[in-house]
Amino acid sequence: MKLEIGKQSSINAILMMGIFTFLFLGVEYYFVKLIALMVDGNSTVAAQNYALGISALGFLLYPLFHRCLKKRIRQICTLLLAIAAMFCIFLMERRFSYALVLFPGMAAFLILGLFGSATYHLSMCTLETNRYLARQVGIAYALSILLQFATNNLIRSTFVEVLVFSLFLLALAALLLKAERAVEAETTSADASAQSDAADTGKFTIRKSRESAPGILLILLVAFMACIFSTLDNAVTLQHAVGKIDIGQWPRILLACSGLAAGFLFDIKRGAFMNMIMYCVMMLSTTCIAILQLGGSLFIGLIVFYLSSGFFAVFFTASFMELSCYMRIPELWAGMGRTANNVSAALITGGSLALMSSGNNMLKIVLALLLFVVVSIVMAAYVVKKKAFTEELERGAAIDLMQKDKLECFSEEYAFTPREKEVFDRLVNTENSIQEIAESLYISRRTCQRHITAIYEEVGVKSRMGLYQFYMEWKKQP
Repeated sequence: MKLEIGKQSSINAILMMGIFTFLFLGVEYYFVKLIALMVDGNSTVAAQNYALGISALGFLLYPLFHRCLKKRIRQICTLLLAIAAMFCIFLMERRFSYALVLFPGMAAFLILGLFGSATYHLSMCTLETNRYLARQVGIAYALSILLQFATNNLIRSTFVEVLVFSLFLLALAALLLKAERAVEAETTSADASAQSDAADTGKFTIRKSRESAPGILLILLVAFMACIFSTLDNAVTLQHAVGKIDIGQWPRILLACSGLAAGFLFDIKRGAFMNMIMYCVMMLSTTCIAILQLGGSLFIGLIVFYLSSGFFAVFFTASFMELSCYMRIPELWAGMGRTANNVSAALITGGSLALMSSGNNMLKIVLALLLFVVVSIVMAAYVVKKKAFTEELERGAAIDLMQKDKLECFSEEYAFTPREKEVFDRLVNTENSIQEIAESLYISRRTCQRHITAIYEEVGVKSRMGLYQFYMEWKKQP
């Protein structure tokens, strides 16, 4: 097994995800750094998490942006939003007042949320296979962390940092536009029958499902996990805000290593051990919280936080991207991992800060353990539901394949022309009217009726019902 990262589709997806994650984490670090110069540690942590909550709104707005706006308007809006985000970051750098750092920062995160959802959705649309999805996410995540580390340590001027963010924003906008054009070109160049056949398009077969339970359970799982990781993150951010540690220094390299390792470990046997590995990481993180509250080393806590956070980021990103392939609104589900994480971080901010400042270490440990128990229950429910969901999709795919094989054999048996085969497929596999069939094939009703008459004559039936019954009972002779 090898990862074919040399393919252009994989390279584009890795670049899009890597640049977006760099921008999101880089602007977050930059925002925290500026806010910390103006307010105390608790207010800094609160501002960070509220900005993350605002970004979740951007993730949720993307399906409307994608479906309600025409192609040309979407392209123009993408460029305008990139420019608006650049302006917001530049305004933050001026530090005219606390409000002119806080509100432009939130506006920037709103736009980044929109771009993030677009990134994950378009990455899935352009990839040729989802078999190595986790490691591609891991490579992109590691790339983003290394870019952020280089920016934090090599650039000393905030103005130059703003210029770097601006260039990457333009690069991300260009990649998004390129990916959207590629998806649009592929959609328009293939007709309906070719799009349903993976062999014709070169894309992996996608069977949509109306079942949303696995997605809901995964949202709950990521949200509860985020409570644990956000508590660790808040503790680290609080120490960074008061100047005790700098989260942009060398321990952050561990975050890149853990993300890269997570990608390759999660892909073992097509994700067979993904949930189990993530559960072990959760145990480690919960134990770390308990040790810190009992007087353990903050440095050890920082290392554990970085090692576990990389696994968590790759887990929720890859899980929701893969799930989005089978959901009715893929634009919504592709970025739902980051959405659930950010919403959870924003909601627990007040309680988390109050708990950390309470001094009641035993209460902190008990709550962390209770949260771990809840995560364990939701994880078990998700694993069971996901297994049933996967089996249902596999059965449906097998049925589709059998029907497709039967259609091919029947069409060959009665020597249908390519157009007659398309008309026949819609006659027996859909309830569409003759007019709807004609419109779907871009032919006139009269031409469609002529093909139907020819099919009836070749098969020897007189009605659509007779054709359907004959087809259902027909078996290929040896």
